[in-house]
Amino acid sequence: MPAVFVLIWSTGFVVARYGMPHAPPFTFLAVRFFLSMLCLGLWARLADAAWPTSAKQWGHLAVTGLLMQAGYLGGVWAAVRWGIGAGTVALIVGLQPLLTTLWVTARPGAAVGSAGHERLGRRHWVGLLMGLCGLALVVGPKLGHGEVTPINLGLALVALLSITAGTLYQKHHVRPCDVRTAGGVQMMAALALTAPIALAELTLGGATVDLHPDLFGAMAWSVLVLTLGGSSLLYLLIARGAATRVTSLMYLVPPCTAVLAWLLFDERLDASMAAGIVLSVSGVLLVVRSPSARS
Repeated sequence: MPAVFVLIWSTGFVVARYGMPHAPPFTFLAVRFFLSMLCLGLWARLADAAWPTSAKQWGHLAVTGLLMQAGYLGGVWAAVRWGIGAGTVALIVGLQPLLTTLWVTARPGAAVGSAGHERLGRRHWVGLLMGLCGLALVVGPKLGHGEVTPINLGLALVALLSITAGTLYQKHHVRPCDVRTAGGVQMMAALALTAPIALAELTLGGATVDLHPDLFGAMAWSVLVLTLGGSSLLYLLIARGAATRVTSLMYLVPPCTAVLAWLLFDERLDASMAAGIVLSVSGVLLVVRSPSARS
């Protein structure tokens, strides 16, 4: 399941490159959340899945939807729309494991689960730092060249903070429930936030939508694979594992993105970037297999 999640999640940056030239970011995301909500609702109905029974649980799921869907995806897609490269966004969002680890270390009770807090050993820290160094080797050459501005950098940081806070919030507050209905609630909350922004993009901002085949392909992949597949897997991984161990998987996303970009767009993949991929994989294995990281 972790390997499938990393592969699926990595395609999100590729999809952004396909979709962003043809639609404003929040308009695209509002349609995506609406279609995802319908698909998850139908899936839950066919499977007779149970919906959350308490208003408190609905509220917690809504908060995770705002953070991990609207905040994270909105930041990433808007940053790409404003000119930042997919590799640069991947590097910034790839700092999530370190932020999560710093939070858990500073406040051991922040990621408390039913079995207690997460203990972070020296081997765990070595793995995290190896992953960060691997990320720098993979996407470092893509930095600079005038692509980073205060606006798109700020949007990328919003995405980083949103996915980090959402992961920790879910681990601490959200009780186990059916992934299909949980996703449906998250999509509702994300749609409630992005729909007004999308309306402003199309009316006040004067943005237009180009009904290009790439747009339809990006939308189909976003709904059927990224949301129904990737987001559902992330929910299950967080529910079943320690927060720092789950977020360490994010270190593998930028290397995978670099490989996909090389295959699909003929982007450069040199020896230093290949070495970074190996280093990232090794660091993640240290974190995931470390006996000192338990939930």
